[in-house]
Amino acid sequence: MKKYGLIGYPLGHSFSKNFFNEKFHSENIDAEYVNFEIPSIHDLPSVLLANPDLAGLNVTIPYKEQVISYLDEVDKEAAAIGAVNVIKIAHQKGNTKLIGYNSDVMGFTQSIEPLLESQHKKALILGTGGSSKAVRYGLEKLGLETMFVSRTAREGRLTYEELTPAIMDEYKVIVNCTPVGMYPHADKYPNIPYEYITPNHLLYDLLYNPNTTLFMKKGADRGAVTKNGLEMLLLQAFGSWDIWNK
Repeated sequence: MKKYGLIGYPLGHSFSKNFFNEKFHSENIDAEYVNFEIPSIHDLPSVLLANPDLAGLNVTIPYKEQVISYLDEVDKEAAAIGAVNVIKIAHQKGNTKLIGYNSDVMGFTQSIEPLLESQHKKALILGTGGSSKAVRYGLEKLGLETMFVSRTAREGRLTYEELTPAIMDEYKVIVNCTPVGMYPHADKYPNIPYEYITPNHLLYDLLYNPNTTLFMKKGADRGAVTKNGLEMLLLQAFGSWDIWNK
């Protein structure tokens, strides 16, 4: 039996585990998918050692960037992004080779592209972690200019306090790549000036639990188009499966 899994911390409820185990069951695939909740990326080698039948891993917060130094090879696109969310584990002649990929980009671009209109030329990306790097890469691939928004001031990015009416008017796509607003803290939302949101804005939240986050609700109340991250998650899961089996 082949084994696949997810590394991250904390994992809580995992979409991937349910998705893949249901897939294996319904398609009679002799495999299982396991969660590996590791408090440090340094625990990855012991996970591999204890599970010699592992054929592939997904990587989630906070290890999408940290995991790269543990890999033998990184796909060109994942290297350009600087983040990995899929690891293919190849077993050859007693050796184990770890190859890193990024299926977040494909999942995100396919999910957001149908919503983009002529006024959507610039995007604010809330957060600066591994997912936000994939989102930036994907948006720029689709022809949009991007700007990171972070709580800490740094060159080449904006802080939440710097989101003026003019900036909000200029950047009509806003993507939340932070965990702010995720269950069980569904009463929270990213601190952007929602009063400047218009029906020309598109608010995309990578979160999918709850189904409608407060970020999305506050945008929709101003007439904006909104979408959650569930379709992206599904598409990146399909992408993971293709990578493991190609």
